[in-house]
Amino acid sequence: MAVTETMTTQYLTFKLSDEVYALDIGKVREVLDFTTVTKVPRTPDFMRGVINLRGSVVPVVDLRLKFGLTMTEKTVNTCVIITEVTVDDDTTILGALADSVQEVIELDAASISAPPRIGTKLRTEFIKGMGKRDDRFIIILDVDRVFSADELALVQAGETAASAS
Repeated sequence: MAVTETMTTQYLTFKLSDEVYALDIGKVREVLDFTTVTKVPRTPDFMRGVINLRGSVVPVVDLRLKFGLTMTEKTVNTCVIITEVTVDDDTTILGALADSVQEVIELDAASISAPPRIGTKLRTEFIKGMGKRDDRFIIILDVDRVFSADELALVQAGETAASAS
């Protein structure tokens, strides 16, 4: 009897509003409680500011604002997901605000559908796929495509400005 291996990937799931999103666990460094964020002038609205992470300046972005939702409100469950974002061979450590972190789950390729095609006006290239678990959809993000190279350059400029002061 031949054994067939099913390729599974681990994802960190988190909530933004009422929707569940997921990031490949390989891109997640750690999850922190929401702390004081220092606002950096002249940065995009979705960039909430920077935090001090063990002596390093880490930009923090509000995924809710990036996805056209209302600003993340600080609650007991609000957290910062520290992730690695790679655009054009340049890796940036970035904090992403989430309403709450759920759990680490495993999904096999069979339980992930292709991202929805919603015409040509809406950008969905940052959605890696739609996972299905317990009759709920989980929006699997491609964190390397959530931000354009130009947006990351602005975030990095804010990081540089904050570390210079």
